[in-house]
Amino acid sequence: MTDAPASSADAGAASPPRTGAVVAVLAFAGIVVSLMQTLVIPIVPELPKLLDAPASDTAWAVTATLLAAAVATPVVGRLGDMFGKRRMLLVSVVMLVAGSVVCGLSDALVPMIVGRALQGLSSGVIPLGISIMRDELPADRLAGATALMSASLGVGGALGLPTAALIADNFDWHVLFWASAAMGAMALILVLAFVPESRVRTGGRFDAVGAVGMAAGLVSLLLAISKGADWGWTSATTLGLFAAAVLILLAWGFFELRTAQPLVDLRTTARRQVLFTNLASIAIGFSMFAMSLVLPQLLQLPTQTGYGLGRSLLTAGLVMAPSGLVMMALAPVSAAVSKAKGPKVTLMIGALIVAAGYGLNIVLMSQVWHLVMVSCVIGAGIGFTYGSMPALIMGAVPASETAAANSLNTLMRSIGTSTASAIAGVVLAQMTIDLGGYALPSENGFRTVMAIGAGAALLAFAIASFIPRPRVATQEASAAPATEATSAGAPSGN
Repeated sequence: MTDAPASSADAGAASPPRTGAVVAVLAFAGIVVSLMQTLVIPIVPELPKLLDAPASDTAWAVTATLLAAAVATPVVGRLGDMFGKRRMLLVSVVMLVAGSVVCGLSDALVPMIVGRALQGLSSGVIPLGISIMRDELPADRLAGATALMSASLGVGGALGLPTAALIADNFDWHVLFWASAAMGAMALILVLAFVPESRVRTGGRFDAVGAVGMAAGLVSLLLAISKGADWGWTSATTLGLFAAAVLILLAWGFFELRTAQPLVDLRTTARRQVLFTNLASIAIGFSMFAMSLVLPQLLQLPTQTGYGLGRSLLTAGLVMAPSGLVMMALAPVSAAVSKAKGPKVTLMIGALIVAAGYGLNIVLMSQVWHLVMVSCVIGAGIGFTYGSMPALIMGAVPASETAAANSLNTLMRSIGTSTASAIAGVVLAQMTIDLGGYALPSENGFRTVMAIGAGAALLAFAIASFIPRPRVATQEASAAPATEATSAGAPSGN
């Protein structure tokens, strides 16, 4: 175990990575993977006709990606810590390409679901990229680079909708997936050419029992959240899945605390800085997704409602796109604030900006420019919060656990977005108006979801206030490359 890391370290010392190229390639890979999440949105209403299947079944094209991502993210992060982060990054991108090709060749439901599940397995790219940056970049580049990589999740999501709508409106729907495969292949080539293998590895034995237990618990939880509205929140299936999730995750936690090399080091996760950062991440993920649900619907609802703006899906995507550019532009600002005041302050500032954006949206929702401004304000807040989270996590975990810890943090955001989708769906389904015999979400329903989004952001602010003021995270993180020759192959301290 010790020979390989040592030789890798020597090679890295002899030929230091080109940090600018590493950052650009990893950020591009993150954007490509996050684009995949919004790829099918323009064609979701058409999938029953395109795949000749009921709408309740075609919804699995979205659900399969969510479930696969939830399972893959923590598992791939742990494997990256053990066997090489670049190696697992390449595996993740290959899954994206493979899934895109399967979907591109699909005209039936089953291969489409299989392809979307394979795409979901690529979700570990962003936490792996952040972890590679910790291992490879010098101190003066780390904060800004990790902020950019973390923000790429929002950037890809914001840019993906107009791009996908444009393709869907002008080409055969399969082109969406061929474009995804092409971008994934480009990311794969760039990673092979420019990204070095990380020199910090834990080695050891993979916790297969822990992986199966976490997968079962997460699938039960997220399946209940995502399908509860369709099955009924009080149905035996939904309640049974929630109960199973609680029991399985409790048993899983009991097992993880007693195994020598756990999938997730719960003692590290329970550290105050990690715990409250992850809790804040759930609230921020919830708040971010509320915007993605409300603004496109407001833009596309008919003007006869009195509050809908009657615009196309492409226009809705173009309105959302500037928020992604704002996230990217503010990544260095977020890093500068974290360097001056600490990432805790950055997270709290970002949460307040998000809450202010939703407050604006409650009173300003009658013009297209209102929604552009609101999306940019919320995007700015998300950029701050997403930029601060890796610094908080890496400031509290050893270098040998970076990928696993960042992957868990990414998973917490995903749980927040899934919960937002479920709760917003319930609110908008209950608060409706009748227009020509169709039930449409009411104006007060949208305002209620915005208020909930603001409340989630304020909850994140309150949770973040309990995070202890850390030692300078960037200094701790940047110490990894200097010390990794001695830490490589060492036990993780479990």
